[in-house]
Amino acid sequence: MSLEYIIRSRQRKLERKWRLQEEQEAREEEERLARLEEEAKRREEAAHRKRILLEQQESERLRQARMLKEQEAAAQKWENQCDILVSQIKEHIQKDKKLEEIRLIVHRHEPSLQELDWNNWLLSDPLNQRLAELDLEMAIELFKRDNLLAKRRRGTRGKKSVIGALAFGGAEGNRSYLTTDFNPDDFNLNLGFTVSYWVRPDEVGDLMFAFGRRHNSNQRFAYGINTAKAIYAGVGSNRIRTNWTAMGATTNPQLAALFDGENQLKTGRFVHFAATYADRASTSEGQVAHKIYLNGVLIKENNLNWSATGGGTGGMFIGARNNVGDYNQGWKCALSHLAIFDKEQSSTYIEDIYNAGRTGTDFTGQSGLVGYWKFNKGSGTTIIDHSGNGNDGTFATDGTGLPTWV
Repeated sequence: MSLEYIIRSRQRKLERKWRLQEEQEAREEEERLARLEEEAKRREEAAHRKRILLEQQESERLRQARMLKEQEAAAQKWENQCDILVSQIKEHIQKDKKLEEIRLIVHRHEPSLQELDWNNWLLSDPLNQRLAELDLEMAIELFKRDNLLAKRRRGTRGKKSVIGALAFGGAEGNRSYLTTDFNPDDFNLNLGFTVSYWVRPDEVGDLMFAFGRRHNSNQRFAYGINTAKAIYAGVGSNRIRTNWTAMGATTNPQLAALFDGENQLKTGRFVHFAATYADRASTSEGQVAHKIYLNGVLIKENNLNWSATGGGTGGMFIGARNNVGDYNQGWKCALSHLAIFDKEQSSTYIEDIYNAGRTGTDFTGQSGLVGYWKFNKGSGTTIIDHSGNGNDGTFATDGTGLPTWV
């Protein structure tokens, strides 16, 4: 074998070794660059999340500042009006020995948040009665100003209504409820709806319905609570059973007082519930927004598709759920002003209902109203459907009791 052949052979081996080393180095460089790129991407995503969080925190700070400013402006407005009223008192009474007491009453007076008639206004505060004894004209003037402030501050969407409520015994023993012929399919509620009602929980526990109807697992229309710590909303095939805490209700400054130390809904006081389902032309449009409100505050929003309808199950029960014709999971509670519309109402509309209070809005005659039970009759065993559709409620029991008037 010649020396030249040996040299060329070794040269080829060296060149092959160098080439393999270069390929290995190239692969290692590609892996290094890929790691650098992935690390840069993670850092960018972390920075993006941080920016979003800061933006959300700044938005909440601005909202809280705006609310505080509005409250301060409202307080200042009332103080200014008090000053004006005191000035008017001085002009009318001047040196009368009753002036000082009247002035103190005016300064101590807390304006009503809702419009009241004269008798209810007098009974709402002993100071109002005392003022009427001292100076009837001044009391009348303050009464008028209270109602004017209530109208301006709270706003209403209809005429004033009579306070009324009906109490139900719950699922244990009493098992009282109302039967109705109200069927959500008759009004195409799966193409958009709004429900609004005031409820006083007298007991909280597992699965308690304020009202509802279920033909099968794809055809639900029911609202209530899933547990003492969670809401229940059944819409079509969907069941919303989210905890109050997870929805932010227990830490919301406007709602926190509604819950006890264990984040359970308190009993014995009226709260306002509302839910809306976005309008659509047909079920083929797919999912649309379903929103749940508590005391005028949006606490839950998700997209649902209520598509199935039909079935022979009768009408909706109130105070419990009609489960394929049977009494199901009543709620020991009192209900007032249950209204159902065949369209989605705005968040402002829902807020106005709450702000007006149970004595505020009367829904009678409003556009889209398909079911409306005021519970304000005070006697008898029939609850009138004031929507004009004739789906009156009839007292019923699956146990030993009947609903009672509050």
